[in-house]
Amino acid sequence: MKILCVSDTVMPQMESAVNLRRHYSDVELLISCGDMPSVYLEFITSVLNVPLFYVRGNHDDGYKDVPPGGEDLHGRLVEYGGLSFYGIEGSIRYNNSPIQYTEAEMSRMVIGAGLRLRLRRMRMGFGMDVLVTHSPARGIHDAEDLPHQGFTSLLKFMDWYRPRYMLHGHVHTYDRRTVTETQYLDTYIMNINPVTVLDIEPKSSG
Repeated sequence: MKILCVSDTVMPQMESAVNLRRHYSDVELLISCGDMPSVYLEFITSVLNVPLFYVRGNHDDGYKDVPPGGEDLHGRLVEYGGLSFYGIEGSIRYNNSPIQYTEAEMSRMVIGAGLRLRLRRMRMGFGMDVLVTHSPARGIHDAEDLPHQGFTSLLKFMDWYRPRYMLHGHVHTYDRRTVTETQYLDTYIMNINPVTVLDIEPKSSG
């Protein structure tokens, strides 16, 4: 499945219907890793005529009143096109935004995912195909300033549930030297900010 992934940065070329059709006509799904205006996401999905899966970033409090049309993956396991997706929203808490979490709060979310995902890992060898987050994991693609520190709990998520891929945003990639792809255990981690296209095939169990 070819997946178009976006986060954090509105790109002018993505607001052109001609450009979208020219470069992404074979895309089957749009994933947002957060901090994206609803109208931006809805424009892309309407032009490409594909579903949207998303998690909220720490700046997406406006979704409460005007959510983008699509599937909010936060705390949910959703299957589509032979692939399975699970989402965790938000960033580490650094001010009073409602879409920020302490390490302890994130840890409870990770533990809370356990029953269903552990059973899937036992049966299939991996808990889900794609983990979609806004924040990175601690020490992988994050930064030292508090707002952009990753969660240690997301390392535990990968330790326990072994997603095939983890897609995140939150940390900008203006510098071409920035590392954006890392293998951690069984999980291939990608910072998809601002635009990335992935081709992911279903994997048989075992």
